[in-house]
Order: sequence, then C-alpha cells, then structure tokens
Amino acid sequence: MTPQSPHYIQSIAPYQGGKPITELAREMGLNVHDIVKLASNENPLGISPKADYAIQEAIHEIARYPDGNAFELRGVVSRKFNVAPDQIVFGNGSNDILELAARTYLTPGDEAIYSQHAFAVYPLVTQAVGAAGVVVPAKNFGHDLSGMLAAIGSKTKVIFIANPNNPTGTLLAKDDLYAFLKQVPAHVLVLLDEAYDEYLPVVHKSEAIGWLREFDNLLISRTFSKAYGLAGLRIGFGLCHPQVADMMNRVRQPFNVNNIAQAAAIASLADEDFVARSYALNQAGMLQLTTGFDALGLSYIPSFANFVSVKLPDATQVNQKLLQKGVIVRPIANYEMPEYLRVSVGLFSENAKFLEVLTEIVRA
Repeated sequence: MTPQSPHYIQSIAPYQGGKPITELAREMGLNVHDIVKLASNENPLGISPKADYAIQEAIHEIARYPDGNAFELRGVVSRKFNVAPDQIVFGNGSNDILELAARTYLTPGDEAIYSQHAFAVYPLVTQAVGAAGVVVPAKNFGHDLSGMLAAIGSKTKVIFIANPNNPTGTLLAKDDLYAFLKQVPAHVLVLLDEAYDEYLPVVHKSEAIGWLREFDNLLISRTFSKAYGLAGLRIGFGLCHPQVADMMNRVRQPFNVNNIAQAAAIASLADEDFVARSYALNQAGMLQLTTGFDALGLSYIPSFANFVSVKLPDATQVNQKLLQKGVIVRPIANYEMPEYLRVSVGLFSENAKFLEVLTEIVRA
C-alpha cells in the first residue's frame, strides 16, 4: 500500500498545457516542420536578440548555482518599474508567484475567490494547499467585480484576478479595478495577474504598479513568458508590499530562478524595440484572425491579449480535424467553454495556414 496523500490533493485534476509539436508529429505521422502551434500564447518572434546573446554568455557559468536573491535582475526590475528592491519576488514563471501566494496566505479551511472562465492555475494552487475555491459567475466572459465583492466572507484570504483574462481575453477598466480594490478588506490579498500587459495599447496599459503605494494587500504578477518570449526558461516576478514579499520569500525555493533565465530577463528588459515589434505583430495578427472569422461567419470574444477564443458548431470535432492537418490550437472545455477554441496569434504564415484549414473544415 502506498502512502496516502490528503483528499484535496487526490482530487486535483492536473493542468493540461498545449499539445507539444513533437507529440502531434508522433501521433499523426506528420513532419515537425509542417506543424503550426497556436495553442500556448507563446511569442511567435521567439526571443530578443539581446536575450539570445545573454543566454550564450550565461551558459559558461552553468556549473555554478544562480544568485538566489537575483541581485542584478532585482535592480533592473526595480528601476524599470519604479519599485523598491524589497517589493519584488521572483518566480519560476509567474505561475510560481501564484503558487507562492497560495502557500503563504492560504491554509486548509480558508477560501480564495476567482472568476468563472479564469486561469486554470488559480483553482489548482488553491486546492493544493487545502483551501476552498469560490467561483464567481462571469459577466460577458469577464470578471464580475461586484459579484466578487459580494462573495467575500469571513474565510476569504485571497482573490485572483487576471487582467487581461485568460482564456477569454477580456479586460477590466482601470477605474473599475481601482474602485474594487478600495472596497476589498485590507486583510484579503488581491493577486492581480498581468501576464499579458505588454500586449495592451497605451490607453489600456495597467496603472496598478502605482497603486502599490496605496494598497498594502495588492500583489501584481508579471511574466517573461509572453511578450518577452522566455516561456521555456520559466521566469516571472511579483510586485507587492515589502512585508508581503518577505513572507513569500520565506517559502520560496532558494534557487527557483536559474542563472540563464536571470541573464535573459535582464537583457530582455533592455530591448524595448523587440517588445514593440512583438506588440505590432500581435495587433496585425489579431486583425488577420478576426477578419478571417468574420468572413466565415464565426463569432469570437474580442480579446486584449495575444490570443482569441472563437465559437464553433462542434469545437471538439473541429479541433481534431485541425490536429490531423498539423494545426494545434487550445480546446477550452475545461474552462466551461466547450463551444470555443482558443487560438494564439502567430506569424502571418501560421495564422494563414490555420485560417485555410479552418475554412476547409467549416465549409466542408
């Protein structure tokens, strides 16, 4: 008989990522180079040339442990975002920040609030520590802030909010979000997940970092996996009150961010041209995809991120046919959206192949 884990661990449904290209190639007997992956919201441009160079240099120090406190990167992030060094927590991807927050502020019997159709990791990290998730029904596929306020009870310790939201791409207005924070009790941590902020136009850019001076219970998570293209290196960070950062750093693994990731992140933050090109490509690609959906008479959820969710008559069947043709997108039935497929914005040629295959399927 094997050791028994707690019941709340046994009932966890593991996170399912986008299907790897090599896995599809094996399953369907396809050439790896003929497969288009638009499933995981990765940057189709790859990484910054500056990050590429920094990675090559950092490889020479791979035999040494990384700086557990990320001193150099901490200074760069501090200056870039105008926060104090002791307000920063680094993670093995922003996913690590979500988990650290749960481990630090949730215990069995506590409650965490998150929206219907919100990022799947919120319930995972909540359940993993034995806390209970409180799901607030979505409003037009986005967060219902009034409903979330109403859901706060004596057991509430954490509220998760993604802005823009994944997988719907919806965006909360800054004024509404600020008003929400004003009403949340000070003892409840609000984790504002801004993984896709770099894809927002200037008018919609988050101002939440400036709010840290006012809200001691605000934690903002950011990632290098999306616009910066470092998904494979796993690096993200949280910005918060120094005391919150101190508590999270106490449970953080000592060397959770490797030295290559740190070097690449430093270089990425110095390459604003690359981020600008990534933003421009995303804007053009989003227009390409949505114009294609319009031509096919398909409805979709207007998105502020680097993906868009499109509604299909039989999403499961369409997804299978796409896979057979070497196109990987993301089914989102596990987000209670069985009629939708989430499509990441790719290169022009990748978007074109997807639309060509989709057109064949829909019009067959």
